[in-house]
Amino acid sequence: MLKKSLLLMVFVLFFISCKSKTEKLQTKKEINRNKSATSVYKYLQEWKIQQDVKLDQYIKSMPLEERIAQMFIENLEGCKNFRSYETFSKITGDEKNTKPIVAGGYLFFGYNIAPTVLEQQAFSQSIQNYALENNQILPYLSVDQEGGWVNRLKKLTGPLPSQEQVAQNMSSVQAFDLYSSQAISMKELGFNMNIAPVIEVCNDNNKEFLDGRSFGSLFNTVEYGKACVNAYEFNSIGTVIKHFPGNTNTDPHTGLPEITDSKAVLLEAVEGFKQVIQSNASGKQPAGVLMSHARTSAIDPGVPACLSKIWVTDILRNEWGYEGIIFSDDIFMGALADNGYPPEVAVVKAVEAGIDSIMTSEKRFGNQAKVLYNKAKADAEFENKINTSVKRILKYKIDCGLFTLE
Repeated sequence: MLKKSLLLMVFVLFFISCKSKTEKLQTKKEINRNKSATSVYKYLQEWKIQQDVKLDQYIKSMPLEERIAQMFIENLEGCKNFRSYETFSKITGDEKNTKPIVAGGYLFFGYNIAPTVLEQQAFSQSIQNYALENNQILPYLSVDQEGGWVNRLKKLTGPLPSQEQVAQNMSSVQAFDLYSSQAISMKELGFNMNIAPVIEVCNDNNKEFLDGRSFGSLFNTVEYGKACVNAYEFNSIGTVIKHFPGNTNTDPHTGLPEITDSKAVLLEAVEGFKQVIQSNASGKQPAGVLMSHARTSAIDPGVPACLSKIWVTDILRNEWGYEGIIFSDDIFMGALADNGYPPEVAVVKAVEAGIDSIMTSEKRFGNQAKVLYNKAKADAEFENKINTSVKRILKYKIDCGLFTLE
């Protein structure tokens, strides 16, 4: 019995010893693995800092007029062969500066979509070729492809249900598949960005204007908004959620929307935007946010949202932590132009508010860019705002393969 007890004790001690050695070995492996992970993380962080410095240096080396051009998203002429209709002399006043202006991005309307897939691909390629031939940074190509009656690509990619129909008839997984398929088709046509989805919650004050363009309730807006954003972003199409902080039944093309909700109701109404931006941990932040022209009586009253530092910088950028491109809506819409904000005034106020990209439905923006050029020449702080916005735009272009730092 004693012999058996001694043998058992030896076995137990041997087992404990082996286990201890194994644990020590595992601990060493874990330590080495952690060291390796830490080294990789440190390397990546250092690389990001280096790239950030290089990007800052590159931006400072760019002529001011070319930096400003990056801040415009412009409409196009026709649907065949691209050409610019202005030179940088329009901005600088130097008649010798005959280099053609290429905008940071282009916005396609229905009449800019070619009749066939091959023709559209050729038109898209002609824009990029033109930029390369004139030593310009490649522009991103965007379109409003929401679905329903806002379906610019219908004749090429077929019908796409409205956001309202998607939320009513599909699961969020099915919606992800639908929008993924649409993203692949858009990429094949040469597009990099979709000015969608609409992240406004539908209510009695805006449903007439939205007309099926909303996913509906707050729950649906977040659930399907995230599915939509992820589907496009994971398939290399940047999304621009809109129209922050909202609209009314007044069409901003012709009038100025006035949101008269209390602050509590207003903040509840924009919760969908906040959640799509902040709680999308399993996916990506949308590439852009498009501001509306609406005025909100409870927050920065009297100032259109796209010109409001409180909405653009204080709330969206600083409070919510949004890091992407913030777009104005079209600065030629009646909501601004007919209410004391003609384009030459609106562009300055937009940049001061923190807008990165200025949208124009016109085919030329030289006059507005010249105003920014002259303002930046006289105001170093204003020029710094331009540099910061250009950095966000170029970071997006790096992500989607339109620009590379050498």
